[in-house]
Amino acid sequence: MRFMQAGILLLIMAAAPAPLFADSYTLEDLCRIALVSSEKLKLAEQNIALAEIGTEKARAYLYPRLTAAAGMTRYSERKFTNAGSVLQPESASTWGVRMDETLSLSGRELTALEISRQSLLKTRYDVEALRDDYLIGNVAAAYYDVLLAGRNLEIASVNLERLSRYRDAAEKRLRIGDVTKTALLRAESELSGAKSDQLRAQNTIELAIAVLASQVGIKPPFTLQPEPARKVEIPELDELQKQALVRRAEIKSLRMQKKMASSQISFAQGAFLPSLTVTGAYAGADQQPATNSLNRDSFYGGIALNFPLFDGGLRKADVSEARVRERQADLRIEDAKKEIAIEVKAAHLELTTQQGILRFLEDQLLFARENYHAVFRQFEVGLANSLDLLDANTLLVSAERKAAATAYSLQLASLRLKKAAGLPWALAAVVIPAPEK
Repeated sequence: MRFMQAGILLLIMAAAPAPLFADSYTLEDLCRIALVSSEKLKLAEQNIALAEIGTEKARAYLYPRLTAAAGMTRYSERKFTNAGSVLQPESASTWGVRMDETLSLSGRELTALEISRQSLLKTRYDVEALRDDYLIGNVAAAYYDVLLAGRNLEIASVNLERLSRYRDAAEKRLRIGDVTKTALLRAESELSGAKSDQLRAQNTIELAIAVLASQVGIKPPFTLQPEPARKVEIPELDELQKQALVRRAEIKSLRMQKKMASSQISFAQGAFLPSLTVTGAYAGADQQPATNSLNRDSFYGGIALNFPLFDGGLRKADVSEARVRERQADLRIEDAKKEIAIEVKAAHLELTTQQGILRFLEDQLLFARENYHAVFRQFEVGLANSLDLLDANTLLVSAERKAAATAYSLQLASLRLKKAAGLPWALAAVVIPAPEK
């Protein structure tokens, strides 16, 4: 398609004066900008930051707790026994440092850390899937909507020129008495309709630009660079479905969820084993006046083994719940495999259909264009009437619009098939930014 290869389209704000220099974007540029400016994507990436914090919290439970304490008490008066020993000092103070470490003999703390790491990976896969959905469904779709709206505006403008020539030709034939005035009135009517179509096309492109700017996070005016026309190669469906089950982020996320469910079983079973607590402390004390029995410094340590004998079946219920969640994870994976296979097949059929339709529409456009020129020449010399010319023009406009819509739909369908199969589609050079904490 010549218009697809024409280089730079278009833009932009029809209602605003065009600037001397406007930013120009490719689809990859828009995707890169959307990754750093879209509130929806940044919101999703915050889940990665939360998962990383969860991993840090799980790791913190592996380290001992170290606490320090100090205090002083001042009494209203000193008191002594009859033998002269201190019964109540004037003041007393204590201080100390204590270390406690409690670990399960089953290694539950390590299992919890592993679960947090698996959760982090799952979150990254979820964000990756959301990112692809957003870039294809919002950015790429809006990009092609703007290109199509621009092409439709071109078609409307060219149609306006054709109908202007038709009105002039009808006026000439009226002056020589070759046609009646109704032919000129019909030409004026068609010309007015073409002007309204052009105005509608201008409004459509303004709306499409506003949507694209909102999805990407840029401000008009700007221009878009169409993707270079490439021959669309359609791989075998079976191979695409196999690739999808390996590459799709949704499947990776569900498999990680299955691992998390298996780890949850080990975590719940670990509650049946005892936990070991180790304690070490230093304690200091002083008082005024001091007694002979005052112990100013002491160091001590302890070890304790805790084993819950009866909890009303809570631990057994936790294990059963974890096993159920593992079976649910298996079922989700199998269900997702079926959905992805259908998604890939639908995208494959859509691309194949659009490719076939475009081939026929290009032929139709070629015939419609030649037909219009032939009928117009006949109309100028009186061998065709207004109805013949208008039919030819309507056929040409319809063919141009269908061909343009199908050409852009074909490119978008190609991207959707790659995305459905989990293949790289447009962002090989895009660096995924790290989420802000």
